[in-house]
Amino acid sequence: QLQLVESGGGLVQPGGSLRLSCAASGFTLDYYAIGWFRQAPGKDREGVSCVTGTSNTYYADSVKGRFTVSANNTTGYLEMNSLKPEDTAVYYCAAYFFYDDVQNMCKSPPVARSGMDYWGKGTLVTVSS
Repeated sequence: QLQLVESGGGLVQPGGSLRLSCAASGFTLDYYAIGWFRQAPGKDREGVSCVTGTSNTYYADSVKGRFTVSANNTTGYLEMNSLKPEDTAVYYCAAYFFYDDVQNMCKSPPVARSGMDYWGKGTLVTVSS
């Protein structure tokens, strides 16, 4: 089954760090752009960070300098440092095939194309003391 599986979420104190992973199952991430999105309770989903196959990156203003996105041909990563309570959310990863508009991908993710693009089911990050 072709899918993305997120892991690495959990409870962390303010100022702490977490590393989220997004593993591809049944396919490789060659030629894929990887995006990380989050949705907090009662809020709309927002794009956090995206990276293309050519290593172009985008970061939301709220996470610049604190989060780092990366990917290899099997797994995407989101390194999160200096976490704040407002970072609490369910984090989702997405993979878009041959997609190079990193800013648009994060700000207005396109509808996933069947058999080409994938979304994970999310992992919960809670930042609290």
